Amino acid sequence: MPFLIALAVLVIELTPAHFIYTGPLLTAIPALAGVTLGPRGTTAAAALALAISVVTATYNHAWGTVQVYTNLLALALVSVAGFVASSTVQSRRQRELDQVRRIAVAAQEVVLRPVRARLGPVEAASLCLAAGTGAQVGGDLYEAVQTRYGVRMIVGDVRGKGLSAVRAVAATLGAFREAVHYEDELVEVMNHCAAALRREVAVPGAYGQEVLMEGFVTALIAQVPDEPVVQLVNRGHPPPLLLHRGRSTALMPSSPLPPLGLEDFISGPPPKAESYRFLPGDRLLLYTDGVIEARDRDGEFFALPETMEGIHDGTTPPEFLEQLHQALIRHAEGDLADDVAMILADRLDGESQPLSGGVDVD
Repeated sequence: MPFLIALAVLVIELTPAHFIYTGPLLTAIPALAGVTLGPRGTTAAAALALAISVVTATYNHAWGTVQVYTNLLALALVSVAGFVASSTVQSRRQRELDQVRRIAVAAQEVVLRPVRARLGPVEAASLCLAAGTGAQVGGDLYEAVQTRYGVRMIVGDVRGKGLSAVRAVAATLGAFREAVHYEDELVEVMNHCAAALRREVAVPGAYGQEVLMEGFVTALIAQVPDEPVVQLVNRGHPPPLLLHRGRSTALMPSSPLPPLGLEDFISGPPPKAESYRFLPGDRLLLYTDGVIEARDRDGEFFALPETMEGIHDGTTPPEFLEQLHQALIRHAEGDLADDVAMILADRLDGESQPLSGGVDVD
């Protein structure tokens, strides 16, 4: 709007319509810019208004009149006021944004805790990135817990964004963290997560109608016991990747299952956990679809298996994830369209560590 007004003033002053008094229009330019454009925009708008005032006064031979100097004084006063106002507003908005980011970081640390570096027979690391500038908490979830049954891990992806997605993440993770210590079967752990999600969705007013009609959570639960295997229950989630001797393999489920929230579509016998070889020295990556669906400017998807195979074997789990992170950011040119969560587990030699403090959870 300020620049449209500037154009209108130029048209009036440089045509036979210059008899129209445009002083108030010129003073409005920095005033409007102070509301909408910030300090730099206000300065640019004020400079433009001053230049127009000088050009039109010269073109119309108006120098020496009281009207010209009155316009210049009014323009200077309004420009200073607009600059001060825009600076104040920008500072207040920045403080509010910083506060929101601090709250988001605190919420992330409560809901999505970094996994421990050593969990029983594995070394682990985690990474979570939310799509959008300045975002910290998104719709992806992860957790890794050492239990008497082995190390149990989960990754998941909630359909949707915003507070509804965060509530679904909290409900699913809360159920997982409770059930992993008491349920012998991985399928029952997954069933607890599904039940918690159904209870959460059933709360009146907790979610919008769109989420009630279409919402779901893809989830993958993995268990690493002392034996050289990994057991998986996959509910509509991208399959994990196993890196064995430099070659990456997707651990596809033999019987695909629908995501959490779509239990009505399950038919046939009850699902069971599936086992795969997980030998010492192997690496297991659990991830969400934000990784494999990241695109470059040509629309090409991120080549996750090839990228994993190109990372040096000697890297630690945090270093491995950081290299994956940097490769992903380069591929997407810093513009992630979806949330990203990853857990990397390295299978170790030797005996697993006991639970902290030697406490047997019953």
